[in-house]
Amino acid sequence: MADLNLQEIRDTLISVAHEAGRMILSANPTDIATGTKLNSADIVTETDKAVETLVSSRLSKAYPSFAFVGEETYKPGMKVTEAPTFIVDPIDGTTNFVHNLPEACISLGFAVDRKPTVGVVYNPYQDKLYSAIRGQGAYVTIGANWGLEGGKGRVSKLPLSKNPPPLNGLDTCLVAAEWGSSRDGVNYEVKTTVFKKLCASKETGGAMVHSIRSMGSAALNLCAVAAGQLDAYWEGGCWAWDVCAGWAILAEAGGIMVDGNPGDWDPKIDGRKYLAVRGAPNGQKEIVEEFWKVIGDGRMEYES
Repeated sequence: MADLNLQEIRDTLISVAHEAGRMILSANPTDIATGTKLNSADIVTETDKAVETLVSSRLSKAYPSFAFVGEETYKPGMKVTEAPTFIVDPIDGTTNFVHNLPEACISLGFAVDRKPTVGVVYNPYQDKLYSAIRGQGAYVTIGANWGLEGGKGRVSKLPLSKNPPPLNGLDTCLVAAEWGSSRDGVNYEVKTTVFKKLCASKETGGAMVHSIRSMGSAALNLCAVAAGQLDAYWEGGCWAWDVCAGWAILAEAGGIMVDGNPGDWDPKIDGRKYLAVRGAPNGQKEIVEEFWKVIGDGRMEYES
């Protein structure tokens, strides 16, 4: 990895993200063609496909020797290898996009040896761009395209708090989780059972979390955890392109990623089950273990 110019790669991804963001903003979701993949909740639009074509074209021209894995061009059996690989979701939060809810983003990740190494996540509706390079910190830039700070945007290091509070238990946490597009079977039963336990009172055996949030985008959930606005994010069913960029940002902000099923502290990038915990001076390990106890004997199972 020493011969890779990660700064240049990050800058390229930022440029591509801004261009893709303009494409998304120019689209009118009420007038574009939509389709479905798994079911009626698993939506894809012509804009998803157009943005991925743009991103793939720009990145393959700039880095022709690097591999590329994108949501809309993925074929069953494709794997993320140890080779330098761009891992891309053209619109993470397609359902929000279709409903004109301004919580969708471009998620551009770069992995080396199957480890998230560079991440850029851009919400064009809010002109908010998260970025990170392994070993160089994580940042959020707001309003660059709107002309803030002379066009440089307002830049903040992540997490947003200079002194993040310790994690003192799930009953002090704001947790993110998503329903996903599969609404039956074992995985759905595990999710709904865990949701109920997370919210239930201590007197009835629950964790009594402050609340559960669903932003509708894995990348934006991860960035909110990295920023310290959410304490944890539990997910099952998403893919490498949903988490690669956000994972790089989370790690550089002092957060950790473990498996969404109990027991594995070193999850695979394409494992499809994740638990992210924000940076804190202490309590990360304890929150993970407490969360895994809530899951109990339940196990999510997804094909990668």
